[in-house]
Amino acid sequence: MPLPRVFLPALLLAAAGRLAAAVIGANPPALSLTAERVAALPAGERAPWQDYLERSQRRHEADRAFVAAELKAAGLEKPVMPPEGFGRGAMPLDRAPEWYATAFALQSADAIVSYQLPNGGWGKNLAMHDHRRKPGESFIANNLSRYLAPDDYDTPRDRYWNYFGTLDNDATTTQLRFLAAVITAAGPQRGAAYQAAFLRGVDYLLAAQYPNGGWPQVWPLEGGYHDAITINDNAVDQAVLVLQGVAGGRAPYAFVPAGLRPKAAAAAARGIACLLACQIRVNGKLTVWCQQHDPLTLQPTSARNFEPPALCSEESAHVVEFLMSLPSPSPAVVASVHAAAAWFKQTAIHGVVWQRSRGSRSRPGAAAPAPAGPAPAFISRLVPTPGAGPIWARYYDPATDRPVFGDRDKTVRDQVTDLSAERQRGYQWYGDEPKAVLEDYAAWAGRHPAAP
Repeated sequence: MPLPRVFLPALLLAAAGRLAAAVIGANPPALSLTAERVAALPAGERAPWQDYLERSQRRHEADRAFVAAELKAAGLEKPVMPPEGFGRGAMPLDRAPEWYATAFALQSADAIVSYQLPNGGWGKNLAMHDHRRKPGESFIANNLSRYLAPDDYDTPRDRYWNYFGTLDNDATTTQLRFLAAVITAAGPQRGAAYQAAFLRGVDYLLAAQYPNGGWPQVWPLEGGYHDAITINDNAVDQAVLVLQGVAGGRAPYAFVPAGLRPKAAAAAARGIACLLACQIRVNGKLTVWCQQHDPLTLQPTSARNFEPPALCSEESAHVVEFLMSLPSPSPAVVASVHAAAAWFKQTAIHGVVWQRSRGSRSRPGAAAPAPAGPAPAFISRLVPTPGAGPIWARYYDPATDRPVFGDRDKTVRDQVTDLSAERQRGYQWYGDEPKAVLEDYAAWAGRHPAAP
């Protein structure tokens, strides 16, 4: 596998034996999925991708026309921004079945339906419980970071057209799972409007899926890293889980028409195959996954300025948990899980805890909050602690398995303490997500031994 460009300087540093903190590379921009890239594919591979791009463009134009007509009818020049919020709070997925027929659940379902996009998906970071969307109100929240610069990888071409249909931050799949529970609890008469919205949402998942089985972060396509196959926030495996539920036809998906189930089953199978194909090989050996992968080459690619094309422990832990949940794993799935578990064991960090400055959020594996008194001089650091761990860095250089850290200015560094203060505070650079995976893996491996 060609190593990502960002890490080539790291190889030189390793060869020279340099251990001091240093800038070891730059984070390159992710490539959009474009007609020019598709035209460069072998002739026999172009047609499904050309069709995909054309469908995405038609859907984008239809969405634009819908919003423009609604704004004109409301006498508005630009949409009114809706209240922001972390939508999962209004859409819990862990309640008893009967809870989904309560007044709160039905009120949330009404709001969810009102915010469903013309394309069938949903935006992210919306408060989904306090009111229904009004004509002329935006379907999407203000997702712009206050740190954006004109050349930032996260700067949208249109601030009012950002994440207009996404799987990011659990969007769309959470709405679908919640609606399925409400439909089942409320019954066919009360749940008719919810069922129509649910089926449109499933159509969205089917339309957004790439020909190779992956899903972009945003559809219709928005360009940049949003076009990448998105492992981050469990986008691919959550889409597969919803489609598997639809295909199975069991509660809470028993209401789904039988004719839709084979399509969902085929799409879910393609999604799993894509996950396996994205697993990164280094010197011919399977390792884990990047947060996102190029839609055509499946190679690791970058996302935001500080998210390099690296081996990623947190997202990979979620993928492995998903693969271990499959009831009848194929030999390819079994091999994938064993390889990822071996990488987790190899890269585990022992004898330290991740300590963050007062006022920052505590994360798994973090030390206790600092005592009262003057603020500490450090912002975030690893603290030697005998017997602590294991924890993992979020990102690892594929060439060396050494932790790497991205900054807002697109530099990639080899020490977290070398980052800007804002990025030291503002990201989970270490965590212990693979620990629970390895505990589950111990039992799973006994039932699914590695091939000899």
